[in-house]
Amino acid sequence: MNWIKKTLNLGEKIKKLLKVRPTKKDIENSEWTSCCKGPILKKDLENNLWTCGLCGKHHRINCIQRFDIFFGKNNYETLNTPIPMDDPLDWKDSKTYKERLKQARKNTGQETAVMIAKGKINNIDVTVGAINFGFIGGSVGAAEGEAIIYGIQHAIDNKTPFIFFPCGGGQRMFESPIALSQMTRTTLAVNELKKNNLPYIICFTDPTAGGITASFAMLGDVSLAEPGALIAFAGKRVIQATVKEDLPENFQTSEHLQKCGFVDLIVERKDLSKKIGTLLSILLKQNADISSVSDETSEDINSITKAAS
Repeated sequence: MNWIKKTLNLGEKIKKLLKVRPTKKDIENSEWTSCCKGPILKKDLENNLWTCGLCGKHHRINCIQRFDIFFGKNNYETLNTPIPMDDPLDWKDSKTYKERLKQARKNTGQETAVMIAKGKINNIDVTVGAINFGFIGGSVGAAEGEAIIYGIQHAIDNKTPFIFFPCGGGQRMFESPIALSQMTRTTLAVNELKKNNLPYIICFTDPTAGGITASFAMLGDVSLAEPGALIAFAGKRVIQATVKEDLPENFQTSEHLQKCGFVDLIVERKDLSKKIGTLLSILLKQNADISSVSDETSEDINSITKAAS
């Protein structure tokens, strides 16, 4: 009977092992991640610009990955942006805000959710900003507002177009009215950019929501989006409960918002540099650069020209 007991004990041990879920740290350190068809090697995903080769899903990426893809590695320079005082309201809930900032900086290697870089696209000097969703959900506080304004001022001072890749859930609740004021401050900064007749291009990435969508992110001269990106202000369930109507399945996606006119063009990640380079050539009236793009179809040019106008 001993062998039966041993077998039963082994079975119980196996059950316990199967019930143990991997921690966030285990998943981050793993060589695998998941997508539509199950597990996928992170290396394969990275080689495909963090886009699934089977379903086309554009996975979230951080600011450095974004700049590497957009400019090419070592073809850009990141700019040091002002960092205001941490935790001006001395916020505390289950953790202090200072602890959350410390952890976010350790996890991402960034001082703030927003990074600004300068480089060249299609031989045109540009200033580019991006938000890292991994930094407290890409939320905007005082430091992020300062970084965006710094990027816009750099564009004005150097007479370059300003390109921004928003990605985040809105304003940071730990900074309350200070975070909300960044909606006004960034909007006013965009107005200054437009007064100087400098192109402002937005490329929505997944997810962009709340006060980010409702301020500087919706003011682009041209609004691009990656495929399948969630773009919203309030959540779908909140809207559905308010209007008491069934909403389309793809509601608040870049595809739905293109039909509604909120998004001008949906562009795959691998094509963004080329498309934005062509757009800038149109906006800056550098027609020679447009004609040199030999692999652009006439349909592409027409749609981009329509978006630019």
